[in-house]
Amino acid sequence: MKKLTIRDLIKKKLAKEKITMLTAYDYPMARIISNTPLDVILVGDSLGMVVLGYTNTLNVTMRDMISHTKAVARANPPQLIVADMPFLSYEIDTKIAVRNAGLLVKAGGDAVKIEGGEEIKETIKAIVKAGIPVMGHIGLTPQRFLRLGGFRTIGKTKQEEEQLMKDAMELEDSGAFSIVIENTYADIAKKITEKINIPTICIGSGPYCDGQVLVINDLLGLSDFSPYFAKSYVNLKEIISNAINQYVNDVKNGKFPEKQHYKERES
Repeated sequence: MKKLTIRDLIKKKLAKEKITMLTAYDYPMARIISNTPLDVILVGDSLGMVVLGYTNTLNVTMRDMISHTKAVARANPPQLIVADMPFLSYEIDTKIAVRNAGLLVKAGGDAVKIEGGEEIKETIKAIVKAGIPVMGHIGLTPQRFLRLGGFRTIGKTKQEEEQLMKDAMELEDSGAFSIVIENTYADIAKKITEKINIPTICIGSGPYCDGQVLVINDLLGLSDFSPYFAKSYVNLKEIISNAINQYVNDVKNGKFPEKQHYKERES
């Protein structure tokens, strides 16, 4: 399979071909994904909640993101690899932001994703100027859930709706090649998608975006809690649990290991 690029995503928008994106955090999952027609792998800071056991994404570090990006990149997938920039890796100083974005690209990312709207436009410009593609992220931005008053749908008021549109346009003007729109009202996401020339990828913002993204753990039924907008396509938690129970029973009852599972020296 040919390696997908940011130009391919823009072509998909023009052709009205839906874009597909999933998170992945390790080599085994990236290997599986590499043999599918998925477009984009997001090494998301959601790993803090679904892999590392945190209650939110704020404790995820650059070291975490670099390590997991390297693991995904080692699978050499044809999908575009986008790495999340974690909390406080880009807000403090533009030079630090460019450096951290560069570290994620050196780790194997093809692009980085940054949460925020017009307030981070200069940061995006600097990162893009350094030669690093940037995916934006507006709407519900999990790294800012404290300021937002919790995890909620964004766009209820006219002011919020206008700000979302302004954020999207500022991100496009700053050089972002696409934008994730998370947990907004579907009609707002539709207006944004029709207004800007770069692809929009929705999570919890309806069917009108140019593409969709899900957390892989939600899709596979591995999450302890899934948001209302997630869809499980299989219950791997139950399958894995059943397999472990069967293994325990086999060991206790002497059914494992069987003859084919070990060697004995010939006398």
